[in-house]
Amino acid sequence: MFLKRLRMTLEMIRFEHSVFALPFALTGALLAFRESSFAVERKGWIVLWIVVAMVGARSAAMAFNRLVDAEIDARNPRTKSRHIPAGLLSRPFCWGFTALTSLIFLFAAWELNELCFHLAPLALGVVFAYSFTKRFTHLSHLVLGFALGIAPAAAWIAVRGSLDPRILWLTAAVTTWTAGFDVIYSCQDFEFDSESELFSVPKVFGIANALLIAKLLHVAMIFSLLLLVYQLHLGALSLVGVAAVTGLLVYEHGLVKPTDLSKVNAAFFTMNGWVSVLFFVFWAADIFLIRQPL
Repeated sequence: MFLKRLRMTLEMIRFEHSVFALPFALTGALLAFRESSFAVERKGWIVLWIVVAMVGARSAAMAFNRLVDAEIDARNPRTKSRHIPAGLLSRPFCWGFTALTSLIFLFAAWELNELCFHLAPLALGVVFAYSFTKRFTHLSHLVLGFALGIAPAAAWIAVRGSLDPRILWLTAAVTTWTAGFDVIYSCQDFEFDSESELFSVPKVFGIANALLIAKLLHVAMIFSLLLLVYQLHLGALSLVGVAAVTGLLVYEHGLVKPTDLSKVNAAFFTMNGWVSVLFFVFWAADIFLIRQPL
């Protein structure tokens, strides 16, 4: 019974979608290793604990979100079949899962370094706070983006024990990327949000303008990545990675029309998975081929 509930919990939090933010966190770690000329002890363990921390934090945040939004999900035709409103998982079990994965995240942060451990409760506060923002602000998409965007900066701190302001361009890139695709995804709930007391960009500006705002957010992502390339003196492969991301985002926006949202899931899940993976592949190759910062 426990294993069945655990499997359903992993389905509920879409565990496989950890791929969205993890490559950006690992890129932040690799950039930090590069700044140290790869002369860092325990490199393998650091990467391992970064992965554990990322998975723990995301799992806790997703489970918490499903708990907080259970009543809203039950009223929304699109989400009423989710595990908690459908009665497939109990609230106590999901609260236990949230607590366990939060502790895993805190333990991983403790294993990394003192600063990571001290900042870990703040990071949890940010990812938990997102679940409430749609009740009072149209900027909830940016809050979600920032919740994922702190990952590469946190990975940098995990490697170097301090924060370099330059890595915040990667935080900005992940923040605007996530906010952009979350705006696209929220277009599906335009009618429900309009009839409820929830806040979203599509509710305020309409679907057509919301899709335009999503495009502008993704332009900001590309601009942030180019600034990071310049700031850290990265090579040509990183620019190829930015070009690949740009092409995927253009294709993603081509899938969704104001009058046709039938391909939102393909744009949200499939294309954004490819964005993060291809970004990591090209940037990791660049980092390893040009090992010394200039």
